[in-house]
Amino acid sequence: MQKNAIVPYILIMAFGIGLIFFLSVQGVSNEAEIAEEQAAEEGGGETAAEGEEGGETAEGDFDPEATAQANCISCHGSSYEGGVGPSLVATELPQADIEDILVNGKGGMPAGLVDEANAAAMAEWVLSLE
Repeated sequence: MQKNAIVPYILIMAFGIGLIFFLSVQGVSNEAEIAEEQAAEEGGGETAAEGEEGGETAEGDFDPEATAQANCISCHGSSYEGGVGPSLVATELPQADIEDILVNGKGGMPAGLVDEANAAAMAEWVLSLE
């Protein structure tokens, strides 16, 4: 192959690498905007985004199951039967202990995943798992 025939391939490669770099930087700077658009597409704008992370419904009521889906399944598994964290199904812990763990954390579980005001409702939901 001739030396002159390689030049267009090098230019195309350089353009592709530059384009990938530009798009990655552009995506990082628009992270908040992209998250808002995804929340709006799921129906509900900012309240949907709050509901996903905080467990709040559109009416402002606490939704323990939504909170668990957003915060708990990564460690306790999609069926809450354990994974990195212990099983939540048919736990023998008393409600007060569960509330304390939800608010203050324990072992590898971080504190603050559930607000203290919602800890009782979340603990009741955990105790209802079968």
